[in-house]
Amino acid sequence: MGALELKGVTKSFGKTDVIKGVDLIVNDGEFCVFVGPSGCGKSTLLRMIAGLEDTTGGDILLDGKRMNDVAPAKRELAMVFQTYALYPHLTVRDNMGLALKQAGVSRAEIRAATDKAAAMLALEPLMERRPAELSGGQRQRVAIGRAIVRTPKLFLFDEPLSNLDAALRVATRIEIAKLHRELKATMIYVTHDQVEAMTLADRIVVLRAGKVEQVGSPMELYNNPANTFVAGFIGSPQMNFLDAASMGYPPGRIGIRPEHLTISRESGDLKAEVSHVEKLGGETLVYACHPDHGLLTVRLFGEHDFAVSETVYLTLQRDRMFQFDPAGKRR
Repeated sequence: MGALELKGVTKSFGKTDVIKGVDLIVNDGEFCVFVGPSGCGKSTLLRMIAGLEDTTGGDILLDGKRMNDVAPAKRELAMVFQTYALYPHLTVRDNMGLALKQAGVSRAEIRAATDKAAAMLALEPLMERRPAELSGGQRQRVAIGRAIVRTPKLFLFDEPLSNLDAALRVATRIEIAKLHRELKATMIYVTHDQVEAMTLADRIVVLRAGKVEQVGSPMELYNNPANTFVAGFIGSPQMNFLDAASMGYPPGRIGIRPEHLTISRESGDLKAEVSHVEKLGGETLVYACHPDHGLLTVRLFGEHDFAVSETVYLTLQRDRMFQFDPAGKRR
């Protein structure tokens, strides 16, 4: 079991409120991702769950038990950090089994636990190496393996892929998703990368300035954002926003995703000028400037040829538009 509940959790540093009353339930076995821009409080909230930061107010409960005053080592959770934090003088096996050794577990049990974790993470050929002999991706897998052998109720990941290159991020992301399916464990994962959030999460918690903006599955947030912040943060390329009144709608803004705009050289809703084109092979991104609405992004599948400074016409798929009021709330 590893159900987590946050009740009115707050955190202040002096007069600065960093976490402003978070209420959240993470179900047993769920993969929950905290996402938001830098400074939104997601890592602070994770550290509070881990016991590395004290709470100013509210309660943190794990399987119904209040954790606020429980030491980090006794919370039955394991944390994987952005930095690998491996002991350079220990082998992979010894790094992974260190917590069990310190807990007085027998050598045979430690070996069985580390072998099992190594098999999950394809680390078997590396068990006698030291961290200096490993790549960044391999070191991160060792850090994950160290968490696995502890069989915690709750896994916490604090931006574990941010130090890896693009290809390794994708590969390690797939391994983490596979690991979640195999372990059926409760996992909370912090990232500023909304693509990671969309591809890993059962549910996403979108944070801004210490508050929860919206909680839901990736597709719920993508298709039914509560406000302009969530609409703009979830989705890549970012949603386009247009002035609603100038298009005959009530004051506020119209939101439309790049794939729901069509582009033509003949006619359309909006006349614009191409500012930049990104040809990515499988898709083409056209950035077109409109005098009233600014830079708009059009996502086209496949290869397309448009020239910078070319005049184009954009058409909005009306059934895929979002309307937001002047305060940014979804109508």
